[in-house]
Parts: sequence; structure tokens; C-alpha cells
Amino acid sequence: MKSQDIRKKFLEFFESKQHKIVPSASMVLKDDPTLMFVNAGMVPFKEYFLGQRKIVNTRVTDSQKCLRVSGKHNDLEEVGIDTYHHTLFEMLGNWSFGDYFKQEAIAWAWELLTEVYKIDKDILYVTIFEGDESEGLAKDTEAYDMWKDYIAEDRILLGNKKDNFWEMGAQGPCGPCSEIHVDIRSAEEKAKTPGADLVNMDHPQVVEIWNLVFMQFNRKADGSLENLPNQHIDTGMGFERLCMVLQGVQSNYDTDVFTPLIHELESKTGVVYGKSEEIDIALRVISDHVRAVAFAIADGQLPSSTGAGYVIRRILRRAIRYGFTFLNQKEAFIYQLVEVLSHQMGAYFPEITAQKRLVKNVIKEEEASFLRTLGQGLGLLDNVIEATKGKEVSGEKAFELYDTFGFPIDLTALILSEKGYSLNESEFDAALQKQKNRSRAAAEMDMDDWVILKEDDEEEFVGYDYLETQVKITRYRKVTSKKDGELYQLVFNLTPFYPEGGGQVGDRGFLEASNGDVLHIIDTKKENNLIMHIAKDLPKHVTDSFKAVVDAKNRALSNNNHSATHLLHQALRAVLGTHVEQKGSLVNAKYLRFDFSHFSKVTPEQIDEIEEFVNARIREKLELQEFRNIPMQQAIEKGAMALFGEKYGDTVRMIQFGNSKELCGGTHVDNTDAIWYFKISGEGAVAAGVRRIEAITGKVAMDFFLKQDKELVAVKSSLKNAKDPVKAIVSLQDENSALKKEIETLLKEKAKNVKGSLKASIQNIDGINFLSTRIDMNAGAIKDIAHELGGEIDNLFFFAGAENEGKATLTSYIAKNLVEEKGYDAGKIVRELGRLIQGGGGGQKFFATAGGKNPEGLSEAIEKVKEYL
Repeated sequence: MKSQDIRKKFLEFFESKQHKIVPSASMVLKDDPTLMFVNAGMVPFKEYFLGQRKIVNTRVTDSQKCLRVSGKHNDLEEVGIDTYHHTLFEMLGNWSFGDYFKQEAIAWAWELLTEVYKIDKDILYVTIFEGDESEGLAKDTEAYDMWKDYIAEDRILLGNKKDNFWEMGAQGPCGPCSEIHVDIRSAEEKAKTPGADLVNMDHPQVVEIWNLVFMQFNRKADGSLENLPNQHIDTGMGFERLCMVLQGVQSNYDTDVFTPLIHELESKTGVVYGKSEEIDIALRVISDHVRAVAFAIADGQLPSSTGAGYVIRRILRRAIRYGFTFLNQKEAFIYQLVEVLSHQMGAYFPEITAQKRLVKNVIKEEEASFLRTLGQGLGLLDNVIEATKGKEVSGEKAFELYDTFGFPIDLTALILSEKGYSLNESEFDAALQKQKNRSRAAAEMDMDDWVILKEDDEEEFVGYDYLETQVKITRYRKVTSKKDGELYQLVFNLTPFYPEGGGQVGDRGFLEASNGDVLHIIDTKKENNLIMHIAKDLPKHVTDSFKAVVDAKNRALSNNNHSATHLLHQALRAVLGTHVEQKGSLVNAKYLRFDFSHFSKVTPEQIDEIEEFVNARIREKLELQEFRNIPMQQAIEKGAMALFGEKYGDTVRMIQFGNSKELCGGTHVDNTDAIWYFKISGEGAVAAGVRRIEAITGKVAMDFFLKQDKELVAVKSSLKNAKDPVKAIVSLQDENSALKKEIETLLKEKAKNVKGSLKASIQNIDGINFLSTRIDMNAGAIKDIAHELGGEIDNLFFFAGAENEGKATLTSYIAKNLVEEKGYDAGKIVRELGRLIQGGGGGQKFFATAGGKNPEGLSEAIEKVKEYL
């Protein structure tokens, strides 16, 4: 059975059980501060389990893209080494939100596996929660008794809290679970060792394929459990593992999920899968990792040096490294696999086809960049080896290569072993652990439990229509972090405060109590459908009624910039082409930032055209047309642009200014006239195929023009009020250029004279022509003199100190034959003597320079260099 058919049968089965089929959510999480990526199928439904969003469909089924590479769920180091862990994987799931529970979940799982997929019942095992005395949790006898109707009791195994009690995190919904495992070993192997002995023992052919979670508890901050008001079902079946079972193979990588990618790799690299363990691991790593990276980029996460972008870059670099080391790939090649991936998965995941060109370009550029880094790292590693005394290389030096230059530690260890060196791994591990501890300490946040003051189904946002309103606090909690200290998160029954999202920053403002006390709201964020108002303190009387007031000036400036991004998007598509798509944005009161797909630099002429397009829309005084809570399909039919990677519900909000139509939850001007003026302040590259424009509007633009006007007045004044200041500046530049040429000529003449006097000062010491002196000329001139003397005088050992603009420099030149015969090293000399001028430097053995901030040390350095003879 082909993988596409396996996925289809799963979804159709649960559709027949009255489940609504929903598409996979974006793998990249943009508005959830607790996670970077979807790491389990339940993540897109967290709000329902937490009771923070109204449930529309009580039964749902899907195949969700998941990524496990960081935090608690981190499979990265196993990927490729074994045959059943992955970075990106599909999780097939069926969900019940307060509807059916254990009986149906178990019955339907058994029916699908044994009757629809026709898996042999004799290769299946199930586990149930054995209980946990320390938690006061009893054995899940309910699930045990239900399973007895379908499977022999000796195939129902007990599992501990680690394996059979599922938790969303340190706090939140949780509950016992029942796992279904499959044993696909040969009959001979089964006769030797019963499958029951290998369940949850990391055996590659005895693996868990489906986990049925019975969500019935809530974990509180103090670790205690309480019953949820409603019981839920959350199941997750590994699509790749299911394909392995149904296609009768012994590895996920032998299924048609991966074989097209592996065959393409064989064709591109000339290797054969199945002949060498090292090559097989490399092929598995690359075929797995390209899926994760490609879908992350398609969902809107570009590789970068921080956060989620760094995770994606790290995955890709791991793949490149395996190709470089084991497949002898010294040029970019992984990007070519995107074509195969698009053909293979585009029918169910259309984003990979729609974003194919962008994905290929970004991966190709990242590959080329990292291959350059590898080349640089190899040179730096040679320097480390050269400076090593003995045969053990410092782990701290290896960590510096890893941390600063991104050079992989396993590649360092491999190269060292090939050259007969070992690595002090304990030093490396200690340095890595220090870094992790610093990062963890900076990011660590303690959260108290919510204090519930008033039950409220769903918080209403009224900020589109009002900037102030009367509110009641429904819940609050204290959060403490190293970065921000102690803060409070307040949730209201309704709010005019816009929470950070869709690129727009959160509102700020204040709460006014009935007695006149004021509490400042410093930010507004959204988590799991809760709008949280951040304050440094709690009101004295939390049950009071408050007037919530948004900072109107700040909001108005943000409105200007948000509406301008819509007009900018329209302008980019009109000027550059309809291939342009938004890839990210930032909207605050000061400026706007807009990232978009485009494959070349935007020219100055195009910048002018884009500015004029936007300003023409501003001058047209276009009224805002807002369509709230309209069906998604209706908005698309009206021409609204939906962005890949964004999360949209069944109903959406559409914003229209003239012909600009976008789905958007942000706040906007009532009329484009309020924007006043749009001015682009910067344009540049973010990644291959992605450009960034920064711009200003409104009062900020006005302040910019006023400043420009003042500067122009000052320039004209300094030019003695020249009628044409540009012409006057060009004239000054020409005059300056001519004077520079005159100075250069004079310096060359001076250098000739200096060189002549220096020749006369050379001493012959045991056959070495030695000169150590002070020459107060610039570094370039001294370098020229040194090389000219070296060309004219044999066996030259030249050393000079100089002072320029309060800074000290040292220059060392040693004839190459002296370097070879005597072992002299100019780089070492300037490094060591550089300490006398409170600086440092380096270079080659025959020529090197150093700079420092203490000219007073020059005399000692010039005298001390003789000791090196």
C-alpha cells in the first residue's frame, strides 16, 4: 500500500466516525511563547484542551507535521543512526474534545489496524498505565478491561509513568495513555526472544506505532493533579512507522516515504545504499533532514543565527556535514532534493509546491555558506593542531571552533583521529554545558498557577472599536524570570488591548480602579487564546471593576504602519511581480519591517516606484473596508490573500483598502489619509530569495523630513550658502581627491629618503642584516619599505615601531630563508611584543603586524626584539 493511500485511509476511516478532517497546521509556531515548533499532533489543539477556545467540532482527524529537535522532545542525535527516529514526521491523529473517551478510542484503533489495514493481530502488543503511588494514581484497570475484549491478556503490558502517562509540559492537561506496539521481526527472532520483552526497549523492529492519550487531569504548578472539567482523547500514530509495517519492510527508510529521496541521492552522489554503514547513515540523515528544513522554510521559518531559525540551520548543517564527510560532496547539492519532495508530498501539503523556488534557493545559499565555513574551519583547525603540544587537542579550543565558527565537533574529532591526535572531550563537554546553563538560566521562567476569579468561556477582544472600556479580571498569575524579574499576567472578561501577533506589537496603557489608582500595562501578549496583560504589580483589589485604557497615541502610530504594510505588499506585487509573498513583518509605533520573496536586489528606481505607489494610495484617501467573521472560503473568493504558515479559523477577518485585500487580525487606520506619508528607510537581503524593506510613516516620517531639512540648511551654511550645494560638494570632493594624490606623491618621496637612511643603519650580526627602529609613518608605507628592503638586502631581519593618531603599531619582516633555516616567526614576535603596547596581532612567519593603544611601550619593544636573534 502506497504511503499516500495509507494516509488517505486513516482520514477516511475517522471521517466515517463523524470526525472532521482538518489540514495540518503550520509546523512553525509564531504566537506561542512556550514552543518553537509543533512537536506533537495535539499542539494546534492546546486551546481546546485548556478550555480557552470555544469548541466547534468535538471530533477531528488530521495528519500533522511535527518537528522534534529541541527541548524535552529531542530526537536529533538518533536520526540516521537508527532507522525509526526522525526530525520531521507526520502524526496521524483522531481527537475528541469532551465527546467520546476510552471505549471508542480503543475500539476504533483496533478496528482500523486489524480490519482496515489488516495488520496481523499476533504482532501487536498494547501497554496501559501501571499507576504511580507517589502521584496517588491507580492502575488504569478501565483501559485494561477494555483491551481484554480485543487482545490476549499476555499481550497487555504494564507501563510506568515515563512511558504511559502523557503530559503536555510541566503544567497543564495530562493523563494516562495506552500505546500500541508492533513486532515485525522474523519468526526465528521471535522464537528466541518474546516481543513482550522488547517493548519500549529501543528495538528497531519492535516499535510503538500509536499512542492513545486519555486526557483527564490538569497538572498544577506545585505538581499536584486535579480533574479536568471534561475528558478528552488525543491520539498520535507515527505515519512513517505505520508505512514500514504496511509495506512489509524493516526500516522507515525502506518505505516509499524515503526511497525516492534516497534514490535521488544515490544518483547525485554515485554511492549505493546498503553497502556501507557510514554511507547509509549519511543518506538517512540527509533524506530526513531535507524534509524538516524544506517544510520549515515553506511554513515561514528561515535559517538564522538565533531561536527557531538557528534550529533549522543546525539541522541543515548536520546534513551538509554528513554529505561533506561521507559522500565527498564539496558543492551544494541538497537543494536539488526539494524537487523530489514537492512531487512526493505536494498533493497533501500544497505549501511545499507553492514555495518550492524559495525553499530551493534558501537551502542552496545556506549550503554554499556553510561549505565556506567548513573550509575556513579546516584552516583554523590546522592552526590549533600546530599550536598543540603533545597529541591531545584542547576541548576548549575545539569548543571555540564549534561555538564561534559553527565547525561541527564530530568533524573535529574525525579529522584529529585521522591525523593521530585525540580530543579532550571532557573539556569540550564542560564548555558546552556552561553555555547551555547560561542559556537556560537566561530563558528560565517560573509560572504560578492561574488564580481564577471568574469563570469565562472566551475573552472578547473589543479593541477594533474601542480604546477604553470597563473590565473585570477573570484570572491572573505571577511569572518570574531572570530577564524580566517578577511580573503579573492579567486576563480580563473583555479587552481593548491588542495582543502581539501577526507582526504587530502588543498594546500598552493602563488600568484605572474605581478609587483612581492606576496600574500600568507594559505589554500585551496572547498564549493559547488567552490575551494576557503584563504588569509589574497587581491591583490592590483584584475583584474590582477597572477602566482599561489603551495608549491611543502609540496605537495610532502602529495603525499607520500596519496599514502601510498592506499597501506596501500590494505595491511590491505591482512593481516587482506577483511572485512576491510576505515572509514576515514587524509593526510598531516607530517603523515597519516587511520581508518578502524576491530573487534580486530592489533597484533605486524600483524603490522610487514602490514609494510612489504607496503614497498614491495614501493620497486617494481610501476608506477601510472591514469584513469580520466571514467564512474563509468567502474571503478567498473576494480576492483576499492568505499567507502560508499563518493559522486561520473557519471564519476570518478581511481588511480592504481599495484593491488591497488581506486576511488580517491587526489594527488599522480608518482612512489611508491618516498615514500621511510612506518613506522607505532601508532595503536588503534576509536570506537567499528573501528581501527586507524597512519604512516609516506619519509623524516619524515628518520628523525625518524636518531633520533632513535642518541638515540641508547646516550643509548650505557650511558651504557659504552655495546656490547649488550638490555642485559645491562635488567640487570639494574633486579638490580633496587632488590633494590626496599630492600627499601620496610626497609620502613616496619621503619613503625613498627614509629607505636610504635606514639602509645605512642596518647592522650585520652573525650574517644576519638586522634593523630595529622607529619610523613614524603609516602602516602601509612601512610595509612597502620593509618589502623593498627585503628585495634589495639578503638575510634581512627588519622590525619597526610607529605611532599614528595616538595608536602604536609594530611591523616585523624576516627573509624567508631565515624563517626556514633559523626557525624565526614574525607572527610570534609581534604577538609577544604586542603586549608591551597593550595590543596584539599576527600574520605569517615572514611578515606580521600588531597594533596597540600604548605608544609608550614602543621603545622597549624596539630594543627587546634583538633578543629573538
